[in-house]
Amino acid sequence: MSVTTHAPKHLDPSASIHPETLGRAKSHGRLAGRRIVVVGAGQRKIVDEDPPIGNGRAMSVLFAREGAHVACIDVNKDAADNTVAQITSEGGKAFTHVVDVSDTSAIAPALVHCAQQLGGLDGLALNVGISSGLSLPKMTAEAWDRDYAVNVRSHMLFAQKALELMSPGGAIVLMSSMASQRANGRNPAYESSKAAQIALGRAIARAGEDKGIRANVIAPGFMDTPMGRDASRRRSDRAVTVPFGRQGTGWEVGYAALFLISNESSYVNAHTLFLDGGHMAGIVRS
Repeated sequence: MSVTTHAPKHLDPSASIHPETLGRAKSHGRLAGRRIVVVGAGQRKIVDEDPPIGNGRAMSVLFAREGAHVACIDVNKDAADNTVAQITSEGGKAFTHVVDVSDTSAIAPALVHCAQQLGGLDGLALNVGISSGLSLPKMTAEAWDRDYAVNVRSHMLFAQKALELMSPGGAIVLMSSMASQRANGRNPAYESSKAAQIALGRAIARAGEDKGIRANVIAPGFMDTPMGRDASRRRSDRAVTVPFGRQGTGWEVGYAALFLISNESSYVNAHTLFLDGGHMAGIVRS
């Protein structure tokens, strides 16, 4: 697997690339016996001959490598099946469940079904997100509501049911974006819905307190994922200032999620992790 770089000659992006960056690190049984649902476990097809791994697939594969039994939820059966195939080819345990998260009536039954098939529920990773790509002058009520239905409402409904089903001490992870803090993309529905996910994560953490269920949010920056590459094709200057001269990988998102959903992060709660290489702190390539 390669990593798309944007480095000048004096900068060596390989200095920040490790086995974990590329999904090649050894497994250590960090989630042995855990039962985890990943919503958005597949990934979109792109034109690249050697496409990068997406966040949802990377999370699912890493969770399984570390010993979890994983339910892979996605609206696209083939995409979820491909994730399950990668997991099972490595000796892991996973299965597919198809759900359209814009259908409010489908979410709770889907989670019940997955929890039953898993034999319980210890973790939930919410990785679903869409974007109309419309600027504010061109925004319609229908497009706005569609983005919010998938990006925020579905997360609330999954978390609501998960708090009921999840074993005490479980964990929930939401996938937001650096776009939650910026208006650079001129994409208000996406940017504001991703900001809403951060507030929702805090609310889930508060609601889970009685059962010791934690909720945290990951907000990736410029990532070399299928969605990231599609965005880069639309905006050629999208990643010209990325730290380390490269975009992040889905595996790096996966390892952050692995930590937050594991018991290693047992006192990390209601937190948003900006996984951006320091970009928002001012670490940028000139």
